[in-house]
Amino acid sequence: QLHLVQSGGGSVQSGGSLRLSCTASASLSEYYSIGWFRQVSGKEREAVACINGNGQSTKYADPVKGRFTVSKDNARATVHLQMNNLQPQDTGTYYCGGHPRHDDCPAQILVGDFRFWGQGAQVTVSS
Repeated sequence: QLHLVQSGGGSVQSGGSLRLSCTASASLSEYYSIGWFRQVSGKEREAVACINGNGQSTKYADPVKGRFTVSKDNARATVHLQMNNLQPQDTGTYYCGGHPRHDDCPAQILVGDFRFWGQGAQVTVSS
């Protein structure tokens, strides 16, 4: 069973940057793609980005393209989400989750297809 532990997050002003990290069970991390999602109270969890098991393939949701970058440190079994030029609409609780397809992220990054969630990290962007 994949175990994910998140770190990072915080509060910044509009235009600022933050980085989130998601560390996986080292022996299993290459067998899962990792997706990042965010959720605002009262709304469904929405996809942000995804990276495949070996860290060579990534996908991004349209609202974050060009601002967010997902990367993987294979030696540390850690996936990072670098978030630049943050805007108030990026505010929310961010979660990482594992998808059992590791060769590539799924064509559609659907929250229901991911499991083994991290504990979540709050990101707050003020204007």
